[in-house]
Amino acid sequence: MASPPQPPSAAWEFQLPLCPGDLLRSGGPASPRLLQPAQLPGALAAFGAAFGAQGPRAVLQHFDALCSLLHHFHTVDAAIKEAALDQMKKVVSSHSNDLPSILDDPGLSSSDRLAYLNALKMNCYVLTRLVEAFEMESFKCDSVELSLGGRNKKGCTKRSGFSWEEERQPLIQLLTELLQLDLRRLWSGLVVEEEFVSLMTGICYRILENPTISHQKHRPTREAVIHLLAVTLMRYDHMLSATLKITQMLQHFEHVAPLFGEAVSLWATEYGMKSIVGEVLREIGQKCPENLARDISGAKGYAVFLTELAEQIPGMVLSNMSVLLHHLDGENYTMRNAILTAMAEILLQVLNGDQLEEAARSTRDQFLDTLQAHVCDVLGHVRSRVLQLFTRIVQRKALPLTRFHTVVCLAVGRLQDKSVMVVKNAVQLLAAFLSNNPFSCKISCSDLAEPLKKEMQKLHEMRDKHRAASALAITPEEEWEAMQPELKATVQQLLHPLQGEEEREVEVEVEDTAQDTAERITQLLRKLNYKAAVCLTQEAMSCFQGIEPFISTSELKDDKEAIILDILKALYTGSHLRNCVPEPLNDSGNTESEDLALEEQVASEMVKQEMLVQYLQDAYNFSVKIIEALNMVSRMMYKNSVSVVQEAIEFFVTVSQFGVPQAVLGVRRMLPLIWSKEPGIREAVLSAYRRLYLSPSGDSERVRAQNQVQSLSLLMVDASLGTIQCLEEIICEFVQKDEIKPSVIQLLWEQFTQKLECSSLERQAAIMLLGMMARGKPEIVGSNLDVLVTVGLDEKVHKDYRFAKEVCNAISKLAGCNKPALGKNQAPFRLPQAHLLFECLSSAVSAGFAQPSTLWLPFMEAAVTLIYQLAEGPEEICAQILKDCSQKTLDGLLDLPEPEASPGSIPGGTSALPTFLLTHLISLVGHVALQQVMYLEGAVSTELRRCRVLREEQEATKRAASSTKKQSAKNTGNETTMEEDLGLVGASADDTEAELIRNICETELLDEKQLFCTFIPLVLKICNNPLVYSDPALSAAAALALGKFCMISAEFCDAQLRLLFTMLEKSSLPGVRSNLMIVAGDLAIRFPNLIEPWTPHLYARLRDPCHDVRQIAGLVMTHLILKDMVKVKGQVSEMATLLIDPEEEIVRLAQNFFSELSNKGNAIYNLLPDIISRLSDPDCGVAEESFRTIMRHLFSYITKDKQAESLVEKLCQRFRTAKTEHQFRDLSHCLTLLPLSDRGLHKMQENFDCFADKLQDPAVYSCFRATLSRLHRGGTKPETKVLIEELEQKLHACHNCGLDSIEAAGEIPGQKSSKTPVPGPAKRPVAGSQRRQPLRIANREVDSPFVTPPPRMTRYHRNASKHNPSRTPAVVFSSDEENSLEEDELSAELKEDETPTKKTPISRASAHRAR
Repeated sequence: MASPPQPPSAAWEFQLPLCPGDLLRSGGPASPRLLQPAQLPGALAAFGAAFGAQGPRAVLQHFDALCSLLHHFHTVDAAIKEAALDQMKKVVSSHSNDLPSILDDPGLSSSDRLAYLNALKMNCYVLTRLVEAFEMESFKCDSVELSLGGRNKKGCTKRSGFSWEEERQPLIQLLTELLQLDLRRLWSGLVVEEEFVSLMTGICYRILENPTISHQKHRPTREAVIHLLAVTLMRYDHMLSATLKITQMLQHFEHVAPLFGEAVSLWATEYGMKSIVGEVLREIGQKCPENLARDISGAKGYAVFLTELAEQIPGMVLSNMSVLLHHLDGENYTMRNAILTAMAEILLQVLNGDQLEEAARSTRDQFLDTLQAHVCDVLGHVRSRVLQLFTRIVQRKALPLTRFHTVVCLAVGRLQDKSVMVVKNAVQLLAAFLSNNPFSCKISCSDLAEPLKKEMQKLHEMRDKHRAASALAITPEEEWEAMQPELKATVQQLLHPLQGEEEREVEVEVEDTAQDTAERITQLLRKLNYKAAVCLTQEAMSCFQGIEPFISTSELKDDKEAIILDILKALYTGSHLRNCVPEPLNDSGNTESEDLALEEQVASEMVKQEMLVQYLQDAYNFSVKIIEALNMVSRMMYKNSVSVVQEAIEFFVTVSQFGVPQAVLGVRRMLPLIWSKEPGIREAVLSAYRRLYLSPSGDSERVRAQNQVQSLSLLMVDASLGTIQCLEEIICEFVQKDEIKPSVIQLLWEQFTQKLECSSLERQAAIMLLGMMARGKPEIVGSNLDVLVTVGLDEKVHKDYRFAKEVCNAISKLAGCNKPALGKNQAPFRLPQAHLLFECLSSAVSAGFAQPSTLWLPFMEAAVTLIYQLAEGPEEICAQILKDCSQKTLDGLLDLPEPEASPGSIPGGTSALPTFLLTHLISLVGHVALQQVMYLEGAVSTELRRCRVLREEQEATKRAASSTKKQSAKNTGNETTMEEDLGLVGASADDTEAELIRNICETELLDEKQLFCTFIPLVLKICNNPLVYSDPALSAAAALALGKFCMISAEFCDAQLRLLFTMLEKSSLPGVRSNLMIVAGDLAIRFPNLIEPWTPHLYARLRDPCHDVRQIAGLVMTHLILKDMVKVKGQVSEMATLLIDPEEEIVRLAQNFFSELSNKGNAIYNLLPDIISRLSDPDCGVAEESFRTIMRHLFSYITKDKQAESLVEKLCQRFRTAKTEHQFRDLSHCLTLLPLSDRGLHKMQENFDCFADKLQDPAVYSCFRATLSRLHRGGTKPETKVLIEELEQKLHACHNCGLDSIEAAGEIPGQKSSKTPVPGPAKRPVAGSQRRQPLRIANREVDSPFVTPPPRMTRYHRNASKHNPSRTPAVVFSSDEENSLEEDELSAELKEDETPTKKTPISRASAHRAR
């Protein structure tokens, strides 16, 4: 091994290199001679021995070995490196311990000082380089760990028990102890050189560059690094370097922003280095906003650092906020968000409270103004962040009351924002305002309006009294001074009239006494009648000469003017009276002080009243804005964003808790969301109702149950059928989770049985709630069935049919036991025919049949439905009910006296029958027919299947038992076994059962021998003679009954379709049209092949003049289209016209339809061209503004680039076939609605010739210009910008040339001739009307010719054409016979050649499909 070189005899100083290569290239006395890696163990051992003998100065002779180790660090064995690190740690520690005594030695020579200085530099250089090398190696291992998913962690971090993560912290603490010594003495009392400080801090920054340093387990290391940097800042003037390094690292390393935020705040607070805050913020403030807009990563680091710093030391950030404000105008939104967040933190922690000074209050207002301004920032990220900041400010009650109304208005305005996050945070802000409002726990306009009015009136009265008191406070002397100039002029005018001016004598009479005359003069002065007062004074002076008060005290006896004024002053001010009254004995000071105190008290009360009025006014304004927000938030519940819907639900819960009456509408509006497919929305609805209705207040269990029942009962008041269904789903969920306590159910039974006194509405709500709960747990009703029957269906049913209907609905929940979930082979729950329930129902229906009650029909339907659900042999019970009611009808007809002309009866020759009887009879038979079909296809079919499965299982068990005895039979039975395995036996059996049920419906139910056939002629008679049977209820019931009969048999349906659709089109009664539209929808599902030719008639009802019919038609068509039961042709444009319907409910229905349709692939994209063609048709289209409204909604579903490109091409080519200016404008407007891409722009250029000649129209030209301008603003590629500019030039040239060609009859450049003639005036509907042509005109155009396909000879017709009369008795009325001659004239049925002949078959989904 080579001997170490001896140090030179001449004095030298070790210069710290800026980089390792500089040390090797320096060539000075300290330039090391590199050793080979094989020589390093011996050289390092020699260094250790020398350290033991010489101490830290041993590095002067062995620096070559240490530099060689650093040079060969990556190739040297790990044990050597670890040993060297441990050795250097001991050397520096020893050096640190020896330095205090060395530095305190007064006899230290300059050579020894230089030697110690060189040793310090060398030792620190080697140690810091080793730390840096180990840190870099650790960083690489962490990167490998991340890439390998942690599989190589053990090999990278620990070798032979060595852990670098555990070694770092002691080394940093060692260097910190060294730096805390007064090292300046080694530099002869001068400043420690910057290279040495940079050497020590460099490893700190290197450690902070490692992303893992931010982990919680490395917190001690972070604190050690921060402490070392703090020492350099305090003792070694590291401020400037640290500022630059911090800003550089913030720009390049995202993870250091929170670390430096913590470090800077610690340096400023714990170490007193407050100036570092200003330096760093000033350095960030000097960054160019344009550069930050391009450097996204750097801006994010600065933003996080500013946010962290503002949270920890907001006061110091406030002092330097001015250097950052110009970044609010920059393009980088993260910087804007950071500065706005810093402002919010300052407002929360510094500028908060009522005791602020004027300057602080001004700064607070400026910050609030800035935040309010950025609520309308151009970027949604900033708007969303500001709303979040305001939410925190409101929650911490740091928003001044004077700003409440302004910020609430801003939040309400943001509810219409395009950004989902902005809307979500606006809702959260409004909820925070409600939860933290300073006004009241109950926010209601109606509750606040009356107190506000009362207190304002009181304030006005106080102000009036104060004004009167202020007027009295003016002394007579002050009033005299004010009136003296005018009075003096009047005296002069009377005493010295001008030349040529006639004297106007004023007639005055002197009173009897001088005192009365003085009072008269005073009154004239107060009335400002100066002339009369002066004249009366002159008269009194002559009448009462020398008598008080007409004795002047003026010294000028000859000056009459002065004498009169002196007397008037004495009279007005009352000085003549004061001269006569002796002075009071007591001092008036007490009186004055009392008056002053009284005035102060009045002023104080007025200030309090003004504050009260202002408080009530602010509360009222706040409630008004909250109610305005309610309507807007309620519309958000059906947005596509799940988070917005959840926030809207939470908002309504908060509003409800503050007693806003309008919140009930929102709470009910959220009910349909229980059917949402999104689990988050469904759970939000359940949570909302759980908080609102399952958490009642009360001291006892009984009181809480009463409150809960009362709140749930209120939901039933005026609730629609849809609302009740949604509530049933929610309550069923609660019951299944045992969230409704037994005490609540017990209380409901007490209300139902009237053991607890309650109103009829509360009793009805109780049975409704019990029925809802029974859906979740049927035993709630099943265990009390006898109570329900005896109490709810007793002889008093006729007094409240609505209550009886709800009892039937509750009992029907027992039919839920028939669901297959309880087991495939379990027999369904049925009650015997002799059960008390069916006796009560039969008697109740029969007894109420002859009573003219409108509530009987719903009860009858519920009763018949319940019979078919629970009775064994329900057809026998209902047949008996039908016979009884029919007999009552006939008896009533026979018992009637001579007919009387009345609107409630049907005229006949000798008798008249009340129409309600016929209505009841027709409704009853129709509903029984429908329930019979449902019973056959539901319960009977299921029971047949259950019995078959039982037989098959029994046979299979027998076969399995016999197969063990006959093994040889396996091969012969392979085919049968395979058929069974494939399920072919069961499938064929299912088809057989379905065919059996279908044959029963087709051949038996309407057979002549059946009861239903008896009523069919009556139903047909009423439907065919609308002028005779003109009662609306009867007509609607007959139409509905006919539709229910059609549901039974395809043959009967086919025979009656012409009559059904004739009534659907031509009936003048909206109820009939509505019922038939529902019937047509059911028939389209049951018999799609029969209804398909009549589809245009279904679409025609979307233009019905009655909004109720339009709404039902829209609902029916929505279901049919979404279920693919009708073909979606161009007639779907009729659904689009509902988007401009005057009724808001119909508009929402249409919006929901297209929203659901958009989920079916490319459905809207495929339909758009036809919709545009039909709606822009000048003959049957819509107004231009209406067209644009529809297109805006439909084009919002076009989000794919390929769809937009294809539509661009199709729309451009449509210009060739367009004929009118309005069509040109409609097509060009559609192009503006498309989200154009580069490809779409190329499509537009390729098809430029299609619309070039249409650009002469200013509206068309402006639409194309708007499309290109929007693309130009979007920041497109350079080549796209060139294409846009080229297209703009072509547009401009064609537009100008087209305008010139109108006069010069020239041609458009680039075309041989105009492809489309100059359009004439468009035939367009009136712009003010959004509906189409009248109903009958529109029907003739669309549905003409109204021709029926040649009717088949159905079984019903064959039976009807037989000569022998039917043996089955039919119900016959005398009015039918008398009007037989007018039958052709009154018939509503069209002729055979008036109905459609086209029939397009549609394959049925199931051969036995129910309705």
